[in-house]
Amino acid sequence: MSLTAVTATTGKVPADPRRQQLAAFLRSRRERITPEQVGLPPTGRRRTPGLRREEVAQIAAVGVTWYTWLEQGREIQVSVQVLDAVARALLLDPSERAHLFTLAGAEDPTPVRECPTVTPAVRMTLDRMAPYPAAVINSRYDVLAHNAQYTGIVGDLAALPPEDRNLMWLAFTPSRFHQVLVDHEEERDVMVARFRSGMGDHGAEPAWRALLCRLRKASPVFDAAWQRHDVLRPGNGLKRFLVPEVGLLRLDYTSLWLGPVQGPRMIVYTPKDEESAALLSRLPTRLPSAAAGAGAGAAAGVPLD
Repeated sequence: MSLTAVTATTGKVPADPRRQQLAAFLRSRRERITPEQVGLPPTGRRRTPGLRREEVAQIAAVGVTWYTWLEQGREIQVSVQVLDAVARALLLDPSERAHLFTLAGAEDPTPVRECPTVTPAVRMTLDRMAPYPAAVINSRYDVLAHNAQYTGIVGDLAALPPEDRNLMWLAFTPSRFHQVLVDHEEERDVMVARFRSGMGDHGAEPAWRALLCRLRKASPVFDAAWQRHDVLRPGNGLKRFLVPEVGLLRLDYTSLWLGPVQGPRMIVYTPKDEESAALLSRLPTRLPSAAAGAGAGAAAGVPLD
């Protein structure tokens, strides 16, 4: 493999902290592997533990000088294909592989996705949140599970087709959620910005691309907001819902993350004032029969993200 240009003309290792972390990480992974683990013949006593740099380069099918520069933390441009080869050569597990791509500032073309389902413990927690409305959603805004009080706001999600149980879809198409969301114009802009931010991590996934295409075709308002290229990370805030037969609810929403990354989360709505707290007692205390049968509104085996 030909070497790419080195951006630092002095030949010195740059002071970029992330490059320094990358160099240290690669060294630590290389030094823990024995030749026997990767099918190389033993060569007697070694002065340093683990594999030599030239052995890693050989296994990964990259140039020795190039790999040396990478491990020294020099500012070279590295392709995702080469990072993939290095990850395989160093026998990295899924967490280590993700860390390698993060330090290299690259997007993993074949990320290892964990797809846990909504567990019984999560369902029990949702029920225990009563009288506060609560739901589990993923970063694509799919509603994966919810408690009875949540149906009082958004309606009976179990009665909808699975592909429509998505807050983005409900916000931009005729729905109960669209009707009760008081500040729907501002809230929808925020949702689109957060959806675009999440798209940066999931843009290659078919489910994300399909939802984006569906929304752009169904809603000119969404399409216009999407083309503004606003981005916003997930967070907490205040929502107002004008719910029939209940009244105006002013609710703080808090995201409780269910994993180590900003993907699936439980959103809990708590009253902003005493009036809203009193009105919460008017929300349903039991799920509709279809939702109850599905277990807190989530179909069995639905992936979290």
